Amino acid sequence: MSPSFPTVSIVIVTYNNARDIKNCLDSIFRQNEIELEVILIDNASKDATVQIVQKEFPSVRLLLNKQNLGYAHANNQGINLSQGKYILLLNPDTRLMPDTLAEMIRFMDANLQYAALAPKLLNQDGSTQSSLREFPSYEILFWEFTGLSRIFPRHWRFGKWRMSYFDYNKIAEVDQPMASCLLLRKEVFQRIGLFDETFPIFFNDVDFCKRMKLAGFKTIYFPNVEVFHHRGASTSQVRAKMIWEWHISLFRYFKKHHSGKGFFLISIPLGLIIIFGAFFRILILRIKNIFAKKTNQ
Repeated sequence: MSPSFPTVSIVIVTYNNARDIKNCLDSIFRQNEIELEVILIDNASKDATVQIVQKEFPSVRLLLNKQNLGYAHANNQGINLSQGKYILLLNPDTRLMPDTLAEMIRFMDANLQYAALAPKLLNQDGSTQSSLREFPSYEILFWEFTGLSRIFPRHWRFGKWRMSYFDYNKIAEVDQPMASCLLLRKEVFQRIGLFDETFPIFFNDVDFCKRMKLAGFKTIYFPNVEVFHHRGASTSQVRAKMIWEWHISLFRYFKKHHSGKGFFLISIPLGLIIIFGAFFRILILRIKNIFAKKTNQ
């Protein structure tokens, strides 16, 4: 008798997510009609995340890292352990409706031309999150750092990275959705490999989606399924550090995917622009924190 494998392996990476993890796992185990396994990799949480999982969700396959090895490395650990036909990358600050997985998998089974599916992400108040992006380019970087993307967010050129003009109620092929909830066929990883761990926290999903597209795989945005997402619940815990890491990862992305013969000439001004952007955002954050403390006194 051949062994029975789950339809979908759900891979969750946690770091101090005690506030969210119970709601997330409760929503997973309320899924209808789907055989699943849950693999949770904890990156050395200092709160009660692990204790909650061990006590209330004994069927979860739990892997405990002794230190925070980053989102990319932890996801790769989970993917390597997975046995499902599909892999769902899921943030711990998400909440699924009971038919979420069944609807996603029905669509993928009926549309073999797509390798990945991203649902509509909702804020806690039910509003739609801006969860889709075009791949970064030098043009996009120019619009972002000159502020034109914020002055004209719905313009097809100036706002193209954040896709502010996009109709989030339409099914569409897209470049790069958030990996907060992303369903992928197992063969994608077999073809292009795992997450690039030189992007430990940010841009690993952008890099992965870029490699998917270069390999001919298609990603579909599927708004018929809606998933609640408490955006930034993990990274907001160390905000200034995350701002710096985001900008460094942006430079790494350009170095990897735009490193033609002319990259050496542009790398110095590009690096200076990105560093300036990071310091400026950290300065604004510090000023906001100072005013917030004064207001609360």
